[in-house]
Amino acid sequence: MSVQQTDIYAIALHHRFQWEEAQSCYVILFPEGMVKLNGGAGEVLNQIDGQRSVADIVEILKAKFSDVPDLESDIIGMIDLALEKAWLRQVN
Repeated sequence: MSVQQTDIYAIALHHRFQWEEAQSCYVILFPEGMVKLNGGAGEVLNQIDGQRSVADIVEILKAKFSDVPDLESDIIGMIDLALEKAWLRQVN
């Protein structure tokens, strides 16, 4: 699947994305277990709300992390990985 700038995603059904204080990181909870996310992955998934497009998310994170080179490809790569793992669903 190819991630497009106009795509809109939400967390997959039966999954929950949240900050886990005990782990000091964002996690994805699902019936089979939990995945701890690194800082960058958590920042990307934190922007996914079922309303923002990929382009919106890229712009938000570019403004927040203006000193990070090649950020757009990292964001799209994370979304692609999350789709492969079935953590996200496309809503448009």
